[in-house]
Amino acid sequence: MRIGELAERAGVSVRSLRYYEEQGLLASVRSASGQRHYTEAQVARVLFIQRLYAAGLSSRTIVELLPCVDAPSEEHALDALDRMAQERARLDAHITELAQTRDALDEVMAGARKALAVLREQPNPAVEPSNREPSREATPAANAH
Repeated sequence: MRIGELAERAGVSVRSLRYYEEQGLLASVRSASGQRHYTEAQVARVLFIQRLYAAGLSSRTIVELLPCVDAPSEEHALDALDRMAQERARLDAHITELAQTRDALDEVMAGARKALAVLREQPNPAVEPSNREPSREATPAANAH
């Protein structure tokens, strides 16, 4: 099948398929005119790549996992599990960092709310009418004499 059909059947863009090839995730056979051709098995491979991307893996990590798919063996399976465990640990660390950032933002927001409450308790001369009369020196009529 040609690239457009693979893209449609796998639910991805043609651009994504070209990117997958550039990254070594997907291979095609070229016709004499240079058109890419794919096998039926490539649909499943693209769907698998999409699942790995959805799990937060980078194309570099996916390339490291593909030997487990392309040449299944106990060694490849163990390597893939080890690599996925590393990625999971990286995600856990990132989640912890994000939670700390969220907590810091919560503290800043709490401080801003307290400051706003203090501001609301103070009189605002620009909004409240003044009980004072303007001084005679500041009025134009007083300066006209």
